[in-house]
Amino acid sequence: MPAPACPHLIGDIVELQPLRAEHAPALLAAAADGRLWELKVTVVPGPETVAGYIDKALAGLQEGSVMPFAILDRRNASIVGSTRFWKIDRANRKLEIGHTWLAQSAQRTPINTEAKLLLLTYAFEQMGCVRVQFTTDELNEKSRKAILRLGAVQEGIVRHERIMPDGRKRNSVRFSIIDSEWPQVKAGLLARLSRAPLVPPATG
Repeated sequence: MPAPACPHLIGDIVELQPLRAEHAPALLAAAADGRLWELKVTVVPGPETVAGYIDKALAGLQEGSVMPFAILDRRNASIVGSTRFWKIDRANRKLEIGHTWLAQSAQRTPINTEAKLLLLTYAFEQMGCVRVQFTTDELNEKSRKAILRLGAVQEGIVRHERIMPDGRKRNSVRFSIIDSEWPQVKAGLLARLSRAPLVPPATG
């Protein structure tokens, strides 16, 4: 498994740009769409935390355990969220996709599906992973359903897996995709994208 170096991944409607400090204003604008930093089931940067959020991600990149991205909607050239590879374990050829969030207006669009396709393709076909896992809050029903729609398998619940910013002891649900499942998962994601509109919905 090659040593991590954050790639620049480009799809039809999504571009995953290696996260940089300069992304801070655009990330804040995306998070303000829905005031996502107020959510209790995930951690999204707000005005007081965005600098530390990016610094921590970039420190993980330097250590080799994280590859963080800003998510760009190519249809209007706007940053709409963030995601990352983390818990990168080169010896065991596995990693986790997480810290994913999207502006409210970008949710329920093809953006998340294509972003996951880009990430999973890179993980399995370029990095040689044998396992990619996902973890979400037990209370986050929307996220749990979205991960299952990707084709991941739910493995179980990890009790008190982390402490949330408000002090809550979070139970987390763990999912995974393994290398033998990847071809079928990839075919399913491509089929979903083929049915999705490539232009943003009309507004106003």
